[in-house]
Amino acid sequence: FRRRDYEGCAFVNILLESEVNSPVHRAAARHLLNIRNFVRGLAQDAGLADPQAFAETWHFLMKGAIVSAYEGDRNAACRARTAGEALLRSWDRAIEEMPS
Repeated sequence: FRRRDYEGCAFVNILLESEVNSPVHRAAARHLLNIRNFVRGLAQDAGLADPQAFAETWHFLMKGAIVSAYEGDRNAACRARTAGEALLRSWDRAIEEMPS
């Protein structure tokens, strides 16, 4: 984020700049969905409750940091990390069922 030539995320940029529901818009959205699915898998493996909601919230932080950096906030990643750490500390863990 601190490089002078930082241009954001190509997929976020395409999503925002392309015509809604165009082939390129859909492709960018699919790529972003793949990222959320990856994060959901990590959340599931970590035993977090509602891995889908966690992935959506985490991805929200990621995209927000990317856009903020593109606006010129070169410390956006640091702020997102702090928020992410708080999110991880406060997120409920899945309750394992006790064996019968």
